[in-house]
Amino acid sequence: MDISRVDLNLLVYLDVLLRERNVTKAANHLGITQPAMSNGLRRLRDLFGDPLLVRTSEGMTATERATELQPLVRSILSDIEQAVQEKTPFSAGESQRVFRIMASDYAESCLMPRVLRRIRQEAPNVTLDVLTPSDVSFLDVEQGRLDMAINRFDKLPQSFHQKTLWTEYFACLMNARNPILRQPFTLDSYLDASHIWVSKTGFGVGVGVNPKDVQRLGWVDEALSLIGHKRQISVFTRHYQVAMLLAEQHDLIATLPCRAAWLQKDNANLVVKAPPFEIPPFELKMAWSPLLQHNPDHQWLRRLIVEVAEEVDTEFAPFGGRFEGAWQASDAKGLKGLTEPSE
Repeated sequence: MDISRVDLNLLVYLDVLLRERNVTKAANHLGITQPAMSNGLRRLRDLFGDPLLVRTSEGMTATERATELQPLVRSILSDIEQAVQEKTPFSAGESQRVFRIMASDYAESCLMPRVLRRIRQEAPNVTLDVLTPSDVSFLDVEQGRLDMAINRFDKLPQSFHQKTLWTEYFACLMNARNPILRQPFTLDSYLDASHIWVSKTGFGVGVGVNPKDVQRLGWVDEALSLIGHKRQISVFTRHYQVAMLLAEQHDLIATLPCRAAWLQKDNANLVVKAPPFEIPPFELKMAWSPLLQHNPDHQWLRRLIVEVAEEVDTEFAPFGGRFEGAWQASDAKGLKGLTEPSE
């Protein structure tokens, strides 16, 4: 095929068609008429020798060939956009840009207040729009509608760029007068206690929790399941701030990431202990679309977030170091040396 005879506009049409899976919506997105979009689809089918989109009971469905083409076309258009985009340096002091960041509740509690403080210092006219995982999808990130996703991810699309902000361990937060503290803090005493479950990490709308479905309960309960145990959960919440407030009740334990527990270091009502069993650590990452990789505004935002995460890591290190691998010290003697009262 002579590439010089290929109308590059057709690739733009294909990109939008595969995203919208609807001729009328694709036409509206590009600001052309529906017949013009239908004609474009006809030319695309001739060009690739494939129907690309076929009508099914679920609407327009992409063929196998179209599914293979989608990331390739997106990459080609991204390179073209980068090549023709005017390189204007980002002026933080003058920018009025809105940055949209998806952050898990954990990241929003531990990282975003400091990020906002830095943004207000360096770019006072910039607006920060923080969304929850339930507000967005991977598609929003891929298409650049979302500047950044900050979370713990089991799996990310290969096209995404990503950066690890820190590695996180776990801690147990409880009331200083919790009866469990009258004895050594062992696995047995942990299992005898009542617990607060907190988690909401992935994309999409959340659903109710089934307490019997350990595989869906997350890090803490999966770790217990591996050693043949199950804890008694009295309350389920999706908000770390709520979990920390509930931990002030005299008989509840919240097992949560160390940096979340660290936020309560000045609360005289709470103490922190290392879990008496192994909970694998996780990585907090930020992920973004390849479409934004070379954008000067976005590069500034990424640098700022990384710098703030490094500041948090430095301040947290004296507190957090005692929790890395601390579960290995769990035995009949308990973990009294790892108790972290307010200080």
